[in-house]
Amino acid sequence: MTADPAGERSTRQKRAVSALLAETESFRSAQDLHAELRARGERVGLTTIYTQLRVLADAGVVDVVRAEDGETLYRRCRIEGHHHHLLCRSCGRTVEVEPPGLEAWTAAIGERAGFSDLTHVLEIVGTCADCRRAEIKPRPVTTDPSPASR
Repeated sequence: MTADPAGERSTRQKRAVSALLAETESFRSAQDLHAELRARGERVGLTTIYTQLRVLADAGVVDVVRAEDGETLYRRCRIEGHHHHLLCRSCGRTVEVEPPGLEAWTAAIGERAGFSDLTHVLEIVGTCADCRRAEIKPRPVTTDPSPASR
């Protein structure tokens, strides 16, 4: 057996989860991934998917964000190393960002409060330009020429 990206023993189910993540551009829930794999005929349990996602997240292979409704979403990392995301609440589009000064600010805050071994997560959620434009487009007006509507 080969090792998966997280250094674990590779199984058919783990390879199926990893392959789906590799072809998925947007963040998706474990339930979404499970439904997609089942639709493709893969027999992978939801527990296996959650376990594999946790292993991949711990290894830094997948990004994890929390949606506004509290649901945890996953996506294959596009950037190595620690980074943050802008996430569109409408379409799920994501942009990796590294706000200037954020790392120094978190270290300073932790130091002032007497904390060490700090970690942090920054998720910025909003509406992307494409979705915003789609929202402000005027609705098409239709008229019913039938006499009953007059």
